[in-house]
Amino acid sequence: MTKGPERLQVRSRIWIDRDGRAFLGGGRVALLERIASTGSISQAARELGISYRKAWGMVEAMERAAEEPLVERDSGGRGGGGTRLTPYGRRAVKVFRQMEQQCRDRVDELMEQARL
Repeated sequence: MTKGPERLQVRSRIWIDRDGRAFLGGGRVALLERIASTGSISQAARELGISYRKAWGMVEAMERAAEEPLVERDSGGRGGGGTRLTPYGRRAVKVFRQMEQQCRDRVDELMEQARL
């Protein structure tokens, strides 16, 4: 029995380290994107299926490796608290997603050239 042609794919993940410390990767960037869209670390964590504690730890780890704060927090109170990305945080997400796409595009080009 002859099999039909199958499409081969190269899969990879990228992440950014700073001075040997993990800074940004797909999961961390997804968390930042959810914080941006929900305005809440706890809501972002719920949507990603992780605990608030884990999400908070991820934010703290990113900020230890970052040059500037990634998020700004508003204290709770009558209107409730909230969290939003700083301009640096928004730029970090944008740059990571652009690099991720460029890597995928380049790998696709290399696979096309390889003709496997």
